Amino acid sequence: MKIRRPVVAGYFYPRDRARLVESIEWSFKHKLGPGTLPQVAQERRKNVIGYVVPHAGYMYSGPIATHVFHDMAGYGVPETIIIIGTNHTGLGAPISVYPGGLWETPLGALEVDSELGKLVVEYSDLADLDVYAHIEEHSVEVQLPFIQYVFKDKVKILPIVMGVHTPEAARELARAILEAVKTLKRDIVVLASSDFNHYEPHDITVKKDMDAIEKILALDTEGFYETMINEYISICGPGGIMTLIELSKSIGGKATLLKHATSGDISGDKSAVVGYASIKFHLD
Repeated sequence: MKIRRPVVAGYFYPRDRARLVESIEWSFKHKLGPGTLPQVAQERRKNVIGYVVPHAGYMYSGPIATHVFHDMAGYGVPETIIIIGTNHTGLGAPISVYPGGLWETPLGALEVDSELGKLVVEYSDLADLDVYAHIEEHSVEVQLPFIQYVFKDKVKILPIVMGVHTPEAARELARAILEAVKTLKRDIVVLASSDFNHYEPHDITVKKDMDAIEKILALDTEGFYETMINEYISICGPGGIMTLIELSKSIGGKATLLKHATSGDISGDKSAVVGYASIKFHLD
């Protein structure tokens, strides 16, 4: 079975297992995090569609990201977590679905849901089975230690990397995911891995981010896209966010902001920051 080894261990998060667990628990307990460690519910409730979650180094975005995993734990263990990352490298297919095997981190390995992945590609006009977009990509990988900390190896994953960030591509991918999930009757949660505005002062970033988040909470795909373009908001995973909006609209969901902050809130340096948001898409 093919194993995808970690490429940003020791960079975005610690390479040593004990230090990685310490970093994750620091993130949960941080004043900008949920404040407590997660407790996985024994009973599975299928009320959550997915989340937007940041993907920067844990020392910057970890506390904000843990709001997602703390909340997700309260709904029990899903079968598969689909992680939609963004293509930072330019490698591989425009929409790249990882074909199968294991993804390894210092906390162990997670199995790829190859059956679901193949069906997503079959139902899609844009997605392909492809490993190249994932070789050096961090936006999926950084989510895995959080998933493993909460759910151990009880879930499968489906890594998808988007290099095309348009409303049309998002709608097409959302449709393919929905059809594949219905066909297999798969119990899923979708993570859209994205940071928000990059490398502007804190106040400007907060304003830009909240303008974009307002459109996300309204499930307004076109409005979100136009706001991002017109206000020059450097969101790095808009395709995944729009896919999650489209999925939510198709099944009658709604969105709730769990937490927004910037790297300046963590580091104290607010001269040039990156914005981070954890946003929940749900039915209840």
